[in-house]
Amino acid sequence: MYKVATKFLSRFFKPSTIYRYGFNWSPMYRRSTAKIIDVSDDLHKVTISMKPNWKNRNFVGTIFGGSMLSATDPIYMIQLMQILGEDYVVWDKSVEAYYKKPAKSRIYGEFIFSAIEIKYLKDSIVKSNEMDIIKTMSLVDGKQNIIATFNKTLYVANKQFYKDKLKKRRANS
Repeated sequence: MYKVATKFLSRFFKPSTIYRYGFNWSPMYRRSTAKIIDVSDDLHKVTISMKPNWKNRNFVGTIFGGSMLSATDPIYMIQLMQILGEDYVVWDKSVEAYYKKPAKSRIYGEFIFSAIEIKYLKDSIVKSNEMDIIKTMSLVDGKQNIIATFNKTLYVANKQFYKDKLKKRRANS
């Protein structure tokens, strides 16, 4: 459904606008209580914000760690899918979460891919067809104090290679 809507809307809006509003209107992301507040035109930088409210406060009144994790979970995967395009497969593989301080006020996070990273990734996929990458991001408060850090592992593959790999796996099972 999201892919179809994105394809249709791309006739009228730039990808960064679709990304921002699509996430913010999506029920799956709205439940995290975070909002995407900025997306660069090339989709290489996404910024989120989350403020404490009755939906995300834990027993002691700070932002629940699960809310922070759900706010960060889908961003890198979908961001990379949009940057790389239809010839690649991108999957979330794992995440390590490190909670450093309680989130008592609005927090922010940035998800960044450099042009050099994207070129390296594409070149590596040409050579090996698939790879795992680890992206690290932190949620910070207004004073840039680190609240939580997440190490996200993503699987990236050439789409045709991935399809062939799945066929082989099914044939062997």
